[in-house]
Formats: sequence, C-alpha cells, structure tokens
Amino acid sequence: MELVRIEQLIDKYFEGQTSIAEERELKAYFSSSDVAQHLEQYRDVFGYFTQAKEHQFTKSVPLQPRKQFNVVWLSIAASIVIVFGVVTFRFLGTEEVQPAGELGTYDNPELAMAETQKALDLVSEKLNVGIESVSYINEYESTKNKIFKK
Repeated sequence: MELVRIEQLIDKYFEGQTSIAEERELKAYFSSSDVAQHLEQYRDVFGYFTQAKEHQFTKSVPLQPRKQFNVVWLSIAASIVIVFGVVTFRFLGTEEVQPAGELGTYDNPELAMAETQKALDLVSEKLNVGIESVSYINEYESTKNKIFKK
C-alpha cells in the first residue's frame, strides 16, 4: 500500500501539485534504506536536498573596509554648486517681468491691430505647413487603395 502511495506522490511531485507535507514524506522515503528497485532512479532527486543541507561554505571572504568620503570635500562641492546657482540666477535670471496689472495691452488700436495681424500670420503659416503634410497622407491612401483593391 505504501509503495502505491509513494508512486502517486512522485507523479504529483513532477506535476507540481504536492504539498510541503507530501514532499517531506517523499524525502523521508528516499532517505531510508528500503527503496523499491524501480524507484531507485528518484533517490538522487530527493537525496540531493539532504546532501545540500550538509554543505557548508568554507572559503573566507575578504572584506575591505569602505573608505569614507571626506566630509570636507563634500561641503566644498556643495558650496560651489550653491554659489554657481546663485550667480547664474543673478546674472541670467534678471529678465524684466511685466507688472501684474499690465497684460501687454496697447493704447494705440492701429499698433494693436498690426501686432495681432503678425501673430495670426505666424499661426497661419504653421497651419499651412501642417495641411501640406496631410495632403501627402491623402495621396498615400489613394495610391494604397489603387494597389490593394477592397
């Protein structure tokens, strides 16, 4: 009866459906001396775990102490970064900002119309470039439809 159970457990083990208790039962069976002749081939599989527990790592691992980065050099580098940031902000970040109440309005209506016309021309120019790109896609579609008839 036990031999039939062991054979069923081996089948379940190789299908990946055994529980931890069943695997312990298989290990105990294959570590004993009375293993059936036709199951001797599985002894190495289950005996490996027992042998692996006995292995010990005996080589020494040389540990080298970590060199601590000198705190003085770290503080000097941080100071240089801060000074560089302040100087950059001071000289490059001094663009004139409009006051909060002024939104770029013009007192002269003709000048306002001219500036608006410039902005609209620029938008129109960029829009026309985009429309020309779409025309290539339409031509590609028509050529594709000629080649691959639906």
